[in-house]
Amino acid sequence: MSMYTTSRAFLEALQEAGVSYLFANFGSDHPAMIEALADAKREGRTLPEVIICPHEMVALSAAHGYAQITGEPQAVVVHVECGTQNLGAAIHNAWKGRVPVLIFAGTSPITQEGELLGSRNEFIHWIQDVPDQRGIVRGYMKYDYEIKTGTNLKQIVHRALQIAKTSPQGPVYLIGSREVMEAETEPVSINPEQWEPVAPRGLAPMEIQPIIEDLKKAVNPLVVTSYIGKNERAVEQLIAFCEKLAIPVLESVPNYMNFPSDNILHCGYQWNTPAQNTVLEEADFILVIDSDVPWIPFKNKPSRDAVIYYIDEDPLKEGMPLWYIPAKRFFAADAEIALQQLNAALLTTDIHREQVINRRQRIKEYHDAMRGKQVAAEKYPKDVITPEYLLAAIRELCDEDTIITNELISSYEVSYTHLNRKKPGSILGSGAGGLGWNGGAAIGAKLAAPSKTVINLIGDGCYLFSVPSSVHWISRKYKLPFLTVIFNNRGWKSPKLSTLGVHPDGIAKQMNEFFVDFTPHADLSKIAEAAGGAYAKKVTRPEEVKAALKEALQAVKSGRSAVLDVYLQAINKENEEGD
Repeated sequence: MSMYTTSRAFLEALQEAGVSYLFANFGSDHPAMIEALADAKREGRTLPEVIICPHEMVALSAAHGYAQITGEPQAVVVHVECGTQNLGAAIHNAWKGRVPVLIFAGTSPITQEGELLGSRNEFIHWIQDVPDQRGIVRGYMKYDYEIKTGTNLKQIVHRALQIAKTSPQGPVYLIGSREVMEAETEPVSINPEQWEPVAPRGLAPMEIQPIIEDLKKAVNPLVVTSYIGKNERAVEQLIAFCEKLAIPVLESVPNYMNFPSDNILHCGYQWNTPAQNTVLEEADFILVIDSDVPWIPFKNKPSRDAVIYYIDEDPLKEGMPLWYIPAKRFFAADAEIALQQLNAALLTTDIHREQVINRRQRIKEYHDAMRGKQVAAEKYPKDVITPEYLLAAIRELCDEDTIITNELISSYEVSYTHLNRKKPGSILGSGAGGLGWNGGAAIGAKLAAPSKTVINLIGDGCYLFSVPSSVHWISRKYKLPFLTVIFNNRGWKSPKLSTLGVHPDGIAKQMNEFFVDFTPHADLSKIAEAAGGAYAKKVTRPEEVKAALKEALQAVKSGRSAVLDVYLQAINKENEEGD
């Protein structure tokens, strides 16, 4: 007969809290959980569905992508401290990207002579016993705790998820020894409504009018944002705010669709842009809302006289030891609520109509000229496939419901510029810097939105970081097909660009030696074919691009993942500027 164990209580608590999936990489610390899952399957009880993940990086990245689409945290189960460390850069991504997720890891058993059920019986239990397992990830977690009894296990799980979902959102980490998770306990009844996240907050009422007064004085106001698009309703409020006063929008290091690219108020994107952005430079009023890096002041910053207001759920960036911008005021507020308040205040504000009309015309001229340059850059290339041409070809195949997961690093700004996304939720980035997020994120996005087409855009370096063998095995097992397009320059371009940024005339440039060349070249798409039966094709000529994209997308629609390995100009053949 089955027992009611701490592990069963843990799984029930996840189910009660709305967790649908366990992205799991089980180990010797999880027998009780495996028993509880098997028992539920035998008895027909509903618990979160297990998605077997052969690599932990993929598991957490999948939970990350799922939460970005749905807003709901999922659970990741890993093996003691080894599995925890194998989460790697995905932990950084969840923390910096403000993505809610619950991570559970067992620990080495706490007894060794059979005193309790689950006592040590494998040599690895001594080797994997470390002084401070939670300390491995503590700097990247909103909350960490050790489960010590099943008596209050459900309260601990609900509290952890409550913290994960409270703004600013983020990951939480629980551990429990094998003996504790095996122990019999009494069922506990929980009301999930009592564990809702803290309600989002707005601007203090007395702070609204000063913003409006400074805005009215502005001749060249500007909004800068990076991730307001994680909330579709906030985007709607931003559009209304900007349309009211003809305020242009600049997206800085975006990782969502933050403002429709076809709106004439959209003034482009910036990333590691080495030149001064004229729209930013000319602004006399700047509202920065939901942005970690609104500009890079070394070479691209606002005027010294610009009046800057900063609204963010985490306005002081306490997790970033070196961070500051010259804002007049900082506000800890939810973007949607703050913009609702500002929009309401504008209803009773006298507006200089002629100034707004003139500004809208100036911005339209800037927007149209910007778009003209983009179209020119997409021209059919003579010999070598260009990122601009490839992105335009991908754009032609996308409808507004297509979800793009984007981890194009050296082509990041180019990708947003030429994909021209218009709908919130239609493009996602990790929001952080841990490379390899893309493959798992595409799995999570497809799992969250099974009726939508998912296209994954990456460079060859990020493809290798993503553990593609694991990604495509999962894709085939759980019938989660998506298209991957590799922008392959046969090397790591970003370290080359970084070196040139610091040493533009250095020895590395003189010798054309940056130690980033991937020679001999791997047949990357074949990894996915071997591991997951994916449609795999190498594309080397411009005339092959559009037909290959159509074939690959047709394979995806038939239920099979596809990988196109598209050869751009090789990094070791680029000119000295790295263009």
